[in-house]
Amino acid sequence: MTERLLFLTGHLAYPRLERMVAGFGEAARDWRIHDIGVKVAALMTQEIIQRRLPRPLDADRVILPGRCRADLDALTKEFGAPFERGPEEIADLPAFLGRGGAKPDLSRYDMRIFAEIVDASKMSVAEVVGKAQELARGGADVIDLGCLPDTPFDHMEEAIAALKAQGLKVSVDSANVAELTRAAKAGADHLLSLDEETLSILPDNSPLVPILVPRPHGDLDSLQRAAQIARKRGIDVILDPILDPIHFGFAASIARYVEIRAREPEAEIMMGTGNLTELTDADSAGVTAAMLGICSELNIRHLLTVQVSPHTRRTLQEHDAARRLMYAARADRALPKGYSDALLQVHDRRPYATTPEEIAELARELRDANFRIDVTLDGVHVFAKNFHCVEKDAMSLFPHLNVEHDGAHAFYLGAELMKAELAYKLGKRYRQDEPLDFGAATEIKEEDATRFKEMGHTMRKAGGGKGDASDS
Repeated sequence: MTERLLFLTGHLAYPRLERMVAGFGEAARDWRIHDIGVKVAALMTQEIIQRRLPRPLDADRVILPGRCRADLDALTKEFGAPFERGPEEIADLPAFLGRGGAKPDLSRYDMRIFAEIVDASKMSVAEVVGKAQELARGGADVIDLGCLPDTPFDHMEEAIAALKAQGLKVSVDSANVAELTRAAKAGADHLLSLDEETLSILPDNSPLVPILVPRPHGDLDSLQRAAQIARKRGIDVILDPILDPIHFGFAASIARYVEIRAREPEAEIMMGTGNLTELTDADSAGVTAAMLGICSELNIRHLLTVQVSPHTRRTLQEHDAARRLMYAARADRALPKGYSDALLQVHDRRPYATTPEEIAELARELRDANFRIDVTLDGVHVFAKNFHCVEKDAMSLFPHLNVEHDGAHAFYLGAELMKAELAYKLGKRYRQDEPLDFGAATEIKEEDATRFKEMGHTMRKAGGGKGDASDS
């Protein structure tokens, strides 16, 4: 017996939702749709659901439209079945329901992120702590304090103590053995990096876990010897063959990671991705996805990240998203596709929530003069009662809108239409009154999903207004 799902919707979206559910075929034989009695599903409130939804539910799960503002826990308790908030657009239901009718679980990961503060020696202790807290919020598991050549780090011990007091794991990255020795005595959790010669700075059975590198560069025999020395002395280690930048040994360094895994099937391994993200003029999200795919295949569970260049300012968040994506796909023995859009920053996989025909159908049903804006494969649509116009750029739409004497409304429409044009040209999903979603590339403010947004100051009662783009 399949899971009994109940979808709640409004009048306008009912036909589209019905067609979507029918597309699931036999898997949807126990799914039902209920029109809650409002025109637009986004206007569905908790009180309306409590008053109009028949009891008993005869459902294992209830899916609400993504824009519905209601207390899910309260509804679950009252009706005795789980209530979930689905996607904002009907077109996204297949991805939302996922394999076997369940949402992808992106809460799990098995890679630890070391986030480097490259100029920690030039920062005050307070600045180091502030930066570390920011990195931890972005997904860092270990804060790596970078030491600079010929730059004294007199307050290293104080910085380590301050970070440990915040409950943070700390590593110290230096080419100076004296600095690494100080860091070990100060209570660092990790050192970057030691080799078969410099391992001697640690006592036997040290709780500190060093990252070992080959000396000379690329010599995996020396890396293995260092690992063997550490194990005999009761020291756990992480091996790092070192990832080289493109045109300076990149391909050979990938081969080293493959070889060290073959030689050391059980070893913990680190990959520092900064030589790719920082030293390649390409958006770091795609680079990160590819490199963490390699890490997932090779069971590399420690990542060293750097975000110094302006184009890598969100690489930490991208690594966090990528490790969750790769874990979920690997657990399902599947391609890393259809789990998350966090790394689809420039182009969306499903850019259009509606078709031109569906917008035309919706426009014929409208009974008010408020402008709706949407984007489909044929351009930017503006529609209202007895009005429907489509163009490929915002400026071409302006002469049709008759708002030249309403400055506030014109300003609102101009902002929305330029956003819609950008979405159309890039192949991004457009949502009226919502920012474009650039995934992990931008910080998205979390909304209170139990409350409606406040009305914008450009709302107009007549003559065409801001309107509501919701129809799902």
